[in-house]
Amino acid sequence: MAFNAYDDYEQSERVQKWLRQNGLSIAVGVVIGLIAIFGYQQWRSHRAEHQLQASGLYQQLQTVLDTGNTNAVDVIIQQLMKDYSDTPYALFAVSDRARRQTEDKQLDKALDSLAWAEQHAPSPELKALVELRIAHVQMAKGNAQETLNALDRMPPKSYAIEAQELRGDALVKLGRRDDALKAYQAAVSAMGPNVSQDNEVQMKIDDLATAGKQGA
Repeated sequence: MAFNAYDDYEQSERVQKWLRQNGLSIAVGVVIGLIAIFGYQQWRSHRAEHQLQASGLYQQLQTVLDTGNTNAVDVIIQQLMKDYSDTPYALFAVSDRARRQTEDKQLDKALDSLAWAEQHAPSPELKALVELRIAHVQMAKGNAQETLNALDRMPPKSYAIEAQELRGDALVKLGRRDDALKAYQAAVSAMGPNVSQDNEVQMKIDDLATAGKQGA
């Protein structure tokens, strides 16, 4: 019992001594930890509010689009690009503008819009989608090699069906029939085993095969 009492006393003294020596460090550590937690919570709250504001602007943009007020549309898009470029809503707005520019045959302007969207895409998936759209616009301009360049920037297997079909179209335009055939076949393969045999890509494969026989 005496030894046990002594051990308890000694341990208590050691704890108190350790606290006296390290108490300030512990207090500072606790304060830093609390500041870090509070700061992180504040950051999360700010990010949520930031995203919410961007979402509200994008919804406002959709409403203004229906009015046909192009000046108001441009103002909102510019605000999203300037203040909310780190959100997907800025990318959606600019991509929508590129789509309208493409429909209006303003292909160079569409490429400028998509170049901004590609640079500011907040995720690899969205960036790949923008690059696919760039490829489509380049193809619409007749730039087959630029189409391939855009497709090559996409991660492998991203939007495989559409990307491989477009790759095949560009390769046909470049006269690379065998490579085009491989791209079309990859697109069909990505469709899965239950794909219809009369799909558009299969028709392109059949056309290439017919042209090859005629040229033989």
